Amino acid sequence: MRPPGEIANVLVVNAGSSSLKLRLLDPSGGLLWADDRAADDRLDGVFAQVAEFGGVRAVGHRFVHGGPTLLRPTVIDAGVEAELRARTSLAPLHMPAALAGVAVVRAAAPELAQVACFDTAFHASLPAAASTYAIPARWRERYGIRRYGFHGLSHAYASRRAAELLGPPGAGGSDGLDGLDGLDGLDGLDGSDGSDGSGGSGGSDRPWVVTCHLGSGGSLAAVAAGVCRDTTMGFTPLEGLVMGTRSGSVDPGALLWLVRQAGLSVDEVGDGLEHESGLLGLAGSADMRQVLAMAGAGSPSARLALEVYQHRLRGLVAAMVAALGGLDALVFTGGIGEASAEIRAGAAAGLGFLGVRVDATRNTGHRGGDAEIGVPDAPVRVFVVAAREDIEIARGVRVALAR
Repeated sequence: MRPPGEIANVLVVNAGSSSLKLRLLDPSGGLLWADDRAADDRLDGVFAQVAEFGGVRAVGHRFVHGGPTLLRPTVIDAGVEAELRARTSLAPLHMPAALAGVAVVRAAAPELAQVACFDTAFHASLPAAASTYAIPARWRERYGIRRYGFHGLSHAYASRRAAELLGPPGAGGSDGLDGLDGLDGLDGLDGSDGSDGSGGSGGSDRPWVVTCHLGSGGSLAAVAAGVCRDTTMGFTPLEGLVMGTRSGSVDPGALLWLVRQAGLSVDEVGDGLEHESGLLGLAGSADMRQVLAMAGAGSPSARLALEVYQHRLRGLVAAMVAALGGLDALVFTGGIGEASAEIRAGAAAGLGFLGVRVDATRNTGHRGGDAEIGVPDAPVRVFVVAAREDIEIARGVRVALAR
């Protein structure tokens, strides 16, 4: 078995419905080359372009959903690809694009190993108390209804980076390739890692970090010593925070009422929750920059949208802290988390009772990259961490190929 760090360059392919993001990373995680293309691109010329950097050893793909069985980075063979296709209904907007990316790479470079890395895998360590819905047992058993969680690649990277920024004793040493947040062992799948799922354990599972991935989609994760203990998204990416066009958590009774009493079809409700809700439904725009500008200009609907967004964000951060039993660091990442000083300040303003205090000068002066924005000597440290799912995917590729 080759040590993960010895595996050469990895090409990361992040296929969306309208874009294909390509990143070439060296064994240390350094970015060698990047390109963004149309979703239907055939990768013409890509492998010739990266040859000057030493070529590609393997390709890593981001998959939103691994279902109940794909719990770690996995080499894609015919059986794995068939299982991924069978899981398409769990993430119909994302899975087909990722599978198309696999086909594109196979057509362009059939000799290369391809590895699937899953947003749900980081949350496989959730204790049963956090992952189980209080619904009929037959639904849970027959249909696999549980909290899966999403944005796991982002949360995994952000929490590891926060541990590095915190420094010892929480950093845990090396590049983490041998453990990959428990993906080599996943001994916490059923809560058997020594925790009863009730929160902290006297400091042995520190640092306690809450990561806030805030973008067009948004979710939080409660992470203890690199292991996820709770998250806000559930069986689908609809649960939890208010998002760009997604509603976040809504009383299911209200949705049943819309079907039974208002006469809306299931498709109408689904489309409304996915594409017409969130900031768009509240303010008329899914773009947080526009919402902030409209609120600044006095728009009542935009002000309400921000109030609802921040109310849900603060409440769920507190819930994540409760799942951990304490808090060492609060981390903002993702497009909104990295770019909006106003959202960061607004969130922190309601979390002072937890020891969260943002320094106004540090916060408004942040211009990108990783930075500490908390008040010096505050009980909880606050960071902005640049989202780097590509590093997490490349790390997963190396671990999968080194097994």
